[in-house]
Amino acid sequence: MPVSLLGAAEIRRLATELDVTPTKKLGQNFVVDANTVRKIVQVAGVSASDRVVEIGPGLGSLTLAILETGASVVAVEIDHRLAARLPETAAAHEVPAERLMVIDADALRVDELPGEPSVLVANLPYNVSVPVLLHFLETFPYLRSGVVMVQAEVGERLAAPPGSKVYGAPSVKAAWYGSWRLAGTVSRQVFWPVPNVDSVLVAFDRDAEPRGTEEHRRRTFQIVDAAFQQRRKMLRQALSGVLGGTAAEASARLERAGVDPTLRGEQLTVDDYARIAAL
Repeated sequence: MPVSLLGAAEIRRLATELDVTPTKKLGQNFVVDANTVRKIVQVAGVSASDRVVEIGPGLGSLTLAILETGASVVAVEIDHRLAARLPETAAAHEVPAERLMVIDADALRVDELPGEPSVLVANLPYNVSVPVLLHFLETFPYLRSGVVMVQAEVGERLAAPPGSKVYGAPSVKAAWYGSWRLAGTVSRQVFWPVPNVDSVLVAFDRDAEPRGTEEHRRRTFQIVDAAFQQRRKMLRQALSGVLGGTAAEASARLERAGVDPTLRGEQLTVDDYARIAAL
């Protein structure tokens, strides 16, 4: 039998059964619309041959939509009650046991994933979305692509180009791993409870080759953080603390990297930052 999806009534029943009260802290706004979870899976390009890691499956609405394609899923869930219940829910919706593995853990502390999944799919809360994404991209090089549903503010920042109003350190750090794009909007009405913020889908594709070594990445991120800590200052001032100790020394190093010392951090691409870090 084909995998069936959760409906709004069943989601509310499961929440009552598990005594789960959606909280802002864990970002538990559950998706109750089948078309929305299918859209996320479609945008992610999930096929039957894929192994997918899902972060924060909650009650399982998106999980079942991924499994509906024939793909297998490794689900990482921080809430012990939800982690324990998810395999039962999947079995009740005709999912073969071997196609779902649940890891009961904080995603920020996970350092290995069984089966090396290549696709990431998630519905992430505001307060942990960027740290979780960067942790997974740093830790699991076999993740090739993915789609995450996040608050609009977060998604726009992740996909922002240099020079735009919302371009910041998360934009540069995300770009270190590959290309990002906004991939659709999500109505507030598909969530329970209905949030008071807008959500978007943001998709990524990892670059075919790493941009640099782990040491190079850390140095680049250190420079990025320094640049955006003093967002309105010229680079020769903002980066003096990490490029020689003085504005003059920072200017000299920036010029050697082919970067104008009078620019501001939000005008540089990830390649610019990587060149500075390579000096």
